[in-house]
Amino acid sequence: MGDLELDRSRPVWKQISEDLARRIDAGEWAGERLPGLVKLSSRYSVAVSTIQKAITHLKTTGHVRVELGLGTWPVPPAERQQG
Repeated sequence: MGDLELDRSRPVWKQISEDLARRIDAGEWAGERLPGLVKLSSRYSVAVSTIQKAITHLKTTGHVRVELGLGTWPVPPAERQQG
């Protein structure tokens, strides 16, 4: 996951959001929750607030659902299309 080359001329949170969306669409984390914010921030070498912004964006696009106290879960493409 840390292999993403970040382009500092674009918002980093957006690049991470795009990377996570690609991984979700590819079935990574299918049936399991995403790693926590601290773990993701470590893997991408960014601040936790950057990961929070990326996750918030993924929530608005329907890629994830956040369950308070339980974590962040991927929403498969088929479920997003059903709306």
